[in-house]
Amino acid sequence: MRATDIETLIAVTRPDIAPDGSFAVFATSRPDIAANRGVGQVWRVDLPDGAPRRLTRGTADGAPRLSPDGTRLAFVRGDAKGKPQVHVIPAAGGEPVQATEAVLGVEEYAWSPDGTSIAYLARVPEKGRYGSVEGLDAAAESPRHITGIRWHANGLGYIGDRPSHIFVIAAPEADAEPFYEPAAAVRDDDAPAPQKTVVAAEARQLTEGTTSHAGLVFSADGAELLTATDEIESAVRDLRTRVIAVAVDGSGEREVLGVGAGLSLFDIAVADDGAVAVLGHEVGDGRDFVAPGVGLFLLEPAGPRRLTHVDEVYLGEGHITADGDDFLAHDATRGRVRLLRVSRDGEVAEVLCGDLEVGGHAAAGGRVVAAVARPDSFGELVLVEGGVARTLTDFGAGAAASGISLPRELTVTGRDGYPVHGWVAAPEGEGPFPVILQIHGGPFASYGVHLFDETQVLVDAGYAVVYSNPRGSAGYGPAHGRSIRQQMGTVDFADVIDFFEGAIASDERLDGERVGVQGGSYGGYLTAWVIAHDHRFAGAIVERGFLEPVSFQGTSDIGSFFGDEYVGVSAEDIARQSPMSVVGQVKTPTLVMHSELDFRCPLEQATRYYTALKRQGTEAEMLVFPGENHELTRSGQPRHRVERFDAVLDWWARRLPVG
Repeated sequence: MRATDIETLIAVTRPDIAPDGSFAVFATSRPDIAANRGVGQVWRVDLPDGAPRRLTRGTADGAPRLSPDGTRLAFVRGDAKGKPQVHVIPAAGGEPVQATEAVLGVEEYAWSPDGTSIAYLARVPEKGRYGSVEGLDAAAESPRHITGIRWHANGLGYIGDRPSHIFVIAAPEADAEPFYEPAAAVRDDDAPAPQKTVVAAEARQLTEGTTSHAGLVFSADGAELLTATDEIESAVRDLRTRVIAVAVDGSGEREVLGVGAGLSLFDIAVADDGAVAVLGHEVGDGRDFVAPGVGLFLLEPAGPRRLTHVDEVYLGEGHITADGDDFLAHDATRGRVRLLRVSRDGEVAEVLCGDLEVGGHAAAGGRVVAAVARPDSFGELVLVEGGVARTLTDFGAGAAASGISLPRELTVTGRDGYPVHGWVAAPEGEGPFPVILQIHGGPFASYGVHLFDETQVLVDAGYAVVYSNPRGSAGYGPAHGRSIRQQMGTVDFADVIDFFEGAIASDERLDGERVGVQGGSYGGYLTAWVIAHDHRFAGAIVERGFLEPVSFQGTSDIGSFFGDEYVGVSAEDIARQSPMSVVGQVKTPTLVMHSELDFRCPLEQATRYYTALKRQGTEAEMLVFPGENHELTRSGQPRHRVERFDAVLDWWARRLPVG
C-alpha cells in the first residue's frame, strides 16, 4: 500500500436495521485526494441475500437512522453553508428533504418512538460569534471571558461560548411538496423581501443556559429525552456524569443519575420496557480515569447495578443498544473488538468474534448487523443470524489490490517475565530488512488487527514494522492498563524494547543493526523517552507528542486532569517522567511532526522539544501542518495525509535507507 492508496480505505459506520430485520442501512466514508476531504454516502442492503446499493449521492452523507416504523431514513448531510443537518428520504431511496436548520449544525439526533418528531443536539453560539452576525469577522469578535478550568476542545475550538442544547422538530414527510426559490419582484419600499423556506417546521429549544448536553435518547414512551449534562468546572476537573430527563413538552426536567453515583458515562440506551442501561466506569473522586474498567450498568431505583465484571470485559469501544431484554456492547481484548450480548442478570455471550474489530452494530427481527474492520479490510458489513456470521460487502477489495502485508502475531516474554503481545509486518522476500519500532498513542489504547495504513505504507517501502501493546495499553485488563500510572517510562519502555528485540530475534530477515523508532501522541512521548535512553536507532519520528507535562497542564484540552493522574503533581514526579527532563541525553537524529491546531497535545509541546534538540546540537527537523488537529493521521485533509507519508518515507530514506 502506498500513500495515495488511502483512498481505498473505506470505513463502514454504525449501521441501522429495519424493525422486522428485512433490511439494513449504513454509511461509508473514505479519503478523497482530489476533493481533499472525506467522502461517503448512505447504503441499503436487503437481508439476508440482497446486494448493497447506494441510496444517496451527497459528498459526505452519514449517521443513517431509520424511523421506528422503518419507512423513512434520516441521515446527516451538509447544508448550503456546509453545516451538518438532518435530512430525510423514503427508506427505499429518493430525494432528500432537509429536516433541521441549526446555525452551527447538528451534533446528534434521534427519532421519537412514534416517528412524528426528531430531537437533536446543536451548539448555540453567543450573539455575534461564529458567523451569527453577517460580516463580523472572527478577529473582530468581543473578548472571551473565561472563569472555568476548561475552554477549548480538540477539533472544535472554544466551548464555553457555544453550549450544546436540545431541540425537537416535527419530522418532515419524505413525499411532501418541495419548497421553491422566491423570484425577484417589484414591491413597495416597506414590503419585506420574500424569504426562501428551507425546513417545514420550527424547532423548539428544550434546554438553555451555559450547560452543554451530550448524548440523546428518547424514553420508551417518548415523553422525555435522556441526556448527560456538561458543566465547565470552576476549579477542579470532575469526570462524573449527571444524567437528566428533559420533558419533550417543555414542562421541565428531572435527574436520572446524579454525580453522587460516581460514574463517568459514554453511552445510554433505553429498552422497550423503559429500562435504562449506561456504558461507563467508576471514577472515584471524579478524576481517576486511568485504565477505566468500562462496563454495562442498569439504572435501578436503588442505584446503578453493574452487569459486567471489570476484570473480564472492557466495553470502552463503541456503543450499546437494547435488543429485547438484553443489551449489545463491544468488548476490546488483545487487539480485537468483539460484539457481546449482556443479559440483565449479567450473563455474557459472544455474538461476533474472531480476527476483527466491531465498530458499530444494530439488531432487530432476530438478526444482527455489524460494521467491522479486519486485517484485509478497513470496513465491511457483517450479518449474524442463527449464530452464523456472513460478510455482505466487499469494500476491502481495493485495498487488497494495492498490496497488503498480513502481520504475524507474536508474544514475547519480557525481562521481568511479563508477556508482551504484538505484531510484526514485513515485506515479501528474504531480507534483511531495516526495522521500524512503531508505538501507539493513548496510552490506554491499543494496536489492533484492522488494516492499518501507517504500517502498510512502511512495509511497501521495504521496512519491517514491529508494534506491540505494552503495559499501559487497553484490552489486557485493568492491572495492565494502570501499571504505568505515575510510572510512565518504566515498564512500558521495557515492554516495547523487549518486544522489539524479541521480534528481531524471532525472524532472521529483520536486521537488528538497522533500526528506527516512531510514534504519535503517547507514542510520541515514549519515542522521545526511548531515544533518551537507547541510542541504537538511526533516526526517530516524534509526532504530536506529550512531551512537557508542566506546560501541558495549562494548554491541553485535557490538561486539567491527564498529566496529574498519569505523571503526578509534584515537581519531582513530573521531572522523573518528563521527556523534556531527559532531552539532553538524546543523540538520535529526530523529526518532530505536529499539527498547528492540535489542542490535545498543543503545538508548543513540539516546538519546545525541537528547540531543545537544536540548541544542544542534536540533528533535528520539524514539520508543522496548518489547519490540522490531533487527528491528522486519521481524519486530516487527504492531501496532508499523503504529504505526511511522503515526509515520513523521505526521513527514513535519508536516515535508514532500505538498500
